[in-house]
This record gives sequence, C-alpha cells and structure tokens, in this order.
Amino acid sequence: MSPVLYTVFLALVGVGRLIELRISRRNQQELIERGAQRVLDPNFRWMVALHTGILVCAALEVWLLHRPLIPALAASMAVLFLAANAVRWWVIATLAGHWNVEVVASTRLGVISSGPYRWVRHPNYAAVFVEMIALPMIYTAWLTAVAGAIAHFFVLRARLRVEDGALLADPAYRNAMGAKPKFFPHLFVS
Repeated sequence: MSPVLYTVFLALVGVGRLIELRISRRNQQELIERGAQRVLDPNFRWMVALHTGILVCAALEVWLLHRPLIPALAASMAVLFLAANAVRWWVIATLAGHWNVEVVASTRLGVISSGPYRWVRHPNYAAVFVEMIALPMIYTAWLTAVAGAIAHFFVLRARLRVEDGALLADPAYRNAMGAKPKFFPHLFVS
C-alpha cells in the first residue's frame, strides 16, 4: 500500500462517516417524531473534530514524516480496524431506528438489550476507540494514534456523562442495562 492508496482509504472512511451522519439524522428525526427527546451535548462538536482530525492527521503524518509501511503491523491493524467496524455495524443493525450519533433519550420507545447490548452498555464506543487507534497505525502513524487515543479518552468521558445521565434516568433502562459494564463484557461470572 502506497501513501496515496492509504490517503484514499482514509478519505473513503471519511465518506463512510458522512453516510452514517445522514442515517443518523434520519433516525433522529423519526425518533423525535415518535416522542423521543434530543439531549444537548456540548461535547459532540469535539467528537466530530476528533474523528475528522484523526483522519487528516494520519494522512499528514504519513506524508510529512515519511512513515514506513510495516506489513505485519499494517495487516494486524487492518484486522483490528475491520473487527471494530464489524462491531460498529452490529451495533447499528441492533439499534436500527434508535441508532444515531447524538444523544437522544429514546428509552421510553423501548430499551435495546439484544445483540452486543446483551453484555455491555456502550459497545459502539469501545469499537470506535479501537478503530481510531488502529486506523492511523495501519501506516505507522503512531503520533496520531497516541494523541488521538488520549484526546478520545477525554472526549468520550465527557460524552458518557451526558449519555449515561439521560439513559440511566429511565427506570426501564436502569433495570435492563444499569448493572452491565460500559465497554467490555465480564469474562468471568462469579
């Protein structure tokens, strides 16, 4: 894979995100029409900026710092990226019309506890976190991966305060999901 091909790949990921935003807006509008309420999240813009920044900075780091392509690293990170995307699309399929990129209090329309939600409350965030590390590392853009992971930690922490506040306020959600871990399933049940 050349830097040109990697840059095209990053651009395609960006186009995919734009398509997801259209799906999200459609779902959000339908949820609001059915009585759900959008929750103001002042940190959403930072999440968008971070994801955009990781795509742009990964390309810039490869081009400007002449990062090498290490085939074994590229292959393993590509597998990790694909696995994270498989989880993300499993989440999107499971949530169906409830899925969107902003915080919407839609639990009164039903609590989703199937698919990956059988085991954790926020599988999408775990998948995106892995994806945002793997994506730059495909082409050894390690500065972007490290800086992106650190920034993502803080952005995600702020986002979860808002989202968990809205979701856990609903007793039905709290009963179905409140005891589940946020990101990774318990490996051993005691």
